[in-house]
Amino acid sequence: MFGDPATELAHTAWPLVPSDALVLLPIGSTEQHGPHLPLDTDSVIAEAVARRAATAVPRALVAPTLPYGASGEHAGFPGTVSIGHEALRTVLVEAVRSLSPWAGRIVLVNGHGGNTATLGTALRLLRTEGHDVAWTGCAVPGGDAHAGRSETSVMLHLAPEHVHLEAAVAGDTRPLAALLPDLMAHGVRAVSPSGVLGDPTGASAAEGHRAMDTMVSAAVRRITAWTVDNRGRLAEPVPGESAHQVVRP
Repeated sequence: MFGDPATELAHTAWPLVPSDALVLLPIGSTEQHGPHLPLDTDSVIAEAVARRAATAVPRALVAPTLPYGASGEHAGFPGTVSIGHEALRTVLVEAVRSLSPWAGRIVLVNGHGGNTATLGTALRLLRTEGHDVAWTGCAVPGGDAHAGRSETSVMLHLAPEHVHLEAAVAGDTRPLAALLPDLMAHGVRAVSPSGVLGDPTGASAAEGHRAMDTMVSAAVRRITAWTVDNRGRLAEPVPGESAHQVVRP
């Protein structure tokens, strides 16, 4: 469903690991996604993007998904499991240090927005240490913030058996920039009792398929260009720029 089994690191015997492999490590979360989406939504999406991208990039292997992230803003909902920024940073740093002796390059494929600050601090350290690592996200251009139409559509495409559309409700539909102060101060539950930030109305598997194609194409494009900003994030390539460089946004 998600890609070629030959790209799975967990299913590969060590003598078959290619020299200087490109390792894609999906980073997700276990957190509430409203009354209609499963707790592993971010992990499912990150893993799917990584697996599909790996089939288009030479010598790529997909490492097992990290299912826990920094999800403290969702702590008011049963089921959420957050390891926090400090623990996540330690896990990312030690994982990359362990991968580096045999991997050529490492890409952290992130599915949860709450992980981004930690990714920035971890990758600044790792790149200072000389590791060839970067990260990229799985955002849907123009999508809503959390458990709305965008994520619901993607999950209807990837795992429809775990989507309960009959329970879907609209949440706070303000842009994330407007919501962020309240989210940071009080958490998601204070802003949206359902946990939804957006509106799932109109979500469809067809829309989700198109969104996945967009996210995978972006990941492949960024990985191929390998233009890394000062937060360790893979940037969109700019026509006329040479690859394999660091840019300062």
